[in-house]
Amino acid sequence: MRNRYGKRSWELRDFSLNNLPIRYKLIVHFMLISILPSIGLGVLTNWTVDRIIERQITDNTLQLIGKVNRSLETYVENLQNMTFFISFNSEVLQFLEAGDDAGADGSTTTSAEEPGLTGSTDAYLRTTVEAEADHYEIRKFLQGFTTLYSEVAGVLIVNSRGDYISNEMYARTDGDLTRESWYREAVQNKGIFKIIGHPRNRNVTTHVNYKDSEVVSAVRAILDPETQQVKGVVLIDLKLRVIAETAQDVRLGKTGYLTVVDGNGELIYAPPEPYIDRVPLERLGQDGSGTYAERMGGRELQFIYRHSPFTNWTTVGVFSMAESASEMREIRFYVVSFVFVVCLLGMTASFYLAHTISRPIGQLASFMQKAQSGDLTIRHWSDRTDEIGLLGRRFNAMLQQIHRLLSLTELQERQKREAELRSLQAHIKPHFLYNTLDTIHWMARRKGAEDIAEMAESLSKLFRIGLSKGNDIIPLNDEIEHVRSYLQIQHVRYQNKLDYSLHIAPEIRGVYVLKLILQPIVENAIYHGIKERRGPGHVVIEAVEDGGMLVISIRDDGKGIPAEKLAKLQKELQAAVAADGREQSLEPIGSSGADNVDQGYGMLNVQARIALTFGARYGLSIQSEEGRGTVVTVTHPIIREEPTRWERMDS
Repeated sequence: MRNRYGKRSWELRDFSLNNLPIRYKLIVHFMLISILPSIGLGVLTNWTVDRIIERQITDNTLQLIGKVNRSLETYVENLQNMTFFISFNSEVLQFLEAGDDAGADGSTTTSAEEPGLTGSTDAYLRTTVEAEADHYEIRKFLQGFTTLYSEVAGVLIVNSRGDYISNEMYARTDGDLTRESWYREAVQNKGIFKIIGHPRNRNVTTHVNYKDSEVVSAVRAILDPETQQVKGVVLIDLKLRVIAETAQDVRLGKTGYLTVVDGNGELIYAPPEPYIDRVPLERLGQDGSGTYAERMGGRELQFIYRHSPFTNWTTVGVFSMAESASEMREIRFYVVSFVFVVCLLGMTASFYLAHTISRPIGQLASFMQKAQSGDLTIRHWSDRTDEIGLLGRRFNAMLQQIHRLLSLTELQERQKREAELRSLQAHIKPHFLYNTLDTIHWMARRKGAEDIAEMAESLSKLFRIGLSKGNDIIPLNDEIEHVRSYLQIQHVRYQNKLDYSLHIAPEIRGVYVLKLILQPIVENAIYHGIKERRGPGHVVIEAVEDGGMLVISIRDDGKGIPAEKLAKLQKELQAAVAADGREQSLEPIGSSGADNVDQGYGMLNVQARIALTFGARYGLSIQSEEGRGTVVTVTHPIIREEPTRWERMDS
């Protein structure tokens, strides 16, 4: 079953598609070439804009984050430079070296004895006053940093003994500051500047009483250049306000923001009511910058980050993808609106164009249907100059031609019926004549008049073979018998003036030929050749097969034809072949026996009949020499079977 393989179903679908009216085909075609490209363009534009906007958002956000990072690095670099300046100050170095004189128990050792034991009270007071003066100079030095850099909340210098000096900061209790976590981190970092983030549970505060969440601490241990021993630690608090001012000026969409996290993932800065409280470090790649999306707190969030190696902080841009989607929805709305308008215009144009093309075709088809029903008076009136107008004019011309052909056919049918009637009337006389001649033939034989009997018999055969029951193709033997009867009659008529002989090849006696093609030629030979010469004449008829064709020659030794008249006759024979006999006025054979009949009429009649029946390669040729006779050659196809339906055998 063909449906099992789908082949038949495809053929049915194709067939049904081909059977659609041309209007719907045009509509589908126009819609395909207008709407589909528009939809494809809209989808491609939407996809491209999505990618471009996403890339631009990422690039712009990374640029903003880079600027924020550079600002933060500038602040942190200032803090680092402060620690270097402080470590090179002579008063600070003296303060730190005083811590180096501490004993193993942590007490400070001096060269003088204790008061009350040595009695050297003046020396002790002098040392204390000098120390206070040095501390004042250091505080004044540190005050310059806080004055110059407003982002600095305070600077604290602690020596290895636990003593400290600060302009803004102080210890809450008498606890040893060297045991603080920030001090130990600075010692472990071996003189390298380090940001430790928000302070937690430390024994140090400021006079302004900043909260731990409002400052960021940075530390650096000051080492002895020779022994690499820790002399002390510099602690600087950076106001979070400067970080907030740097980050909060950057807005990502409507509610997006920037946040800064340290190397542990803790938030250094976050705006009020942030989306997240902690950024997972495992999502931050090792490339230093990137982007990722994650659903957190019921929101689909987009994260764009960039890491700063100098501060070891990562600035992260956080914004809701719904805000980006809203912008995309706006763009998508315009794209969809554009595609809708284009599709609407495309459909309107498709229907209009299909209507303008299919309507005149439909009109022309209705005219053809009326013409098919028989109304040949219908005409297609239009002033169009395109192909449809051309078809309409050709349609009108075709109807006119059909009308002319029908009129001609009616005329020919009427003429044919008249000819059949005349033919029937003409056949009545030969039938009556050869029946009467048969009666005369038998009456002459009973009376013993043999010459009269033979004459009557020959004339009877002549009429009977001429009729041939209405057949146009007869056996060659009948045609030879017909011309033999004619020659016998003429021989009796002219007595010793005419002699004849027939030579027919035995192998061609059974072939079929067009009837009455020899008698007109023999008649011409007798009346225009033998009759005009002096003394008896001789007519020879020969029939042979030559080159697959039947060749019959009629030769006489009569007067011959003058050269000028021969040329004219040959030209007329060629013209009869070219015209297939259509321009010849063909009269019944037998009416040309009068002496004044034109010599070439009978042969032109035969030539036209052969050419009309078999084609231009067959027919007559004539050769003559004045005073010596004429030879007429008939070329005829070989027909070995009696045809039931004769068709023209054109070469």
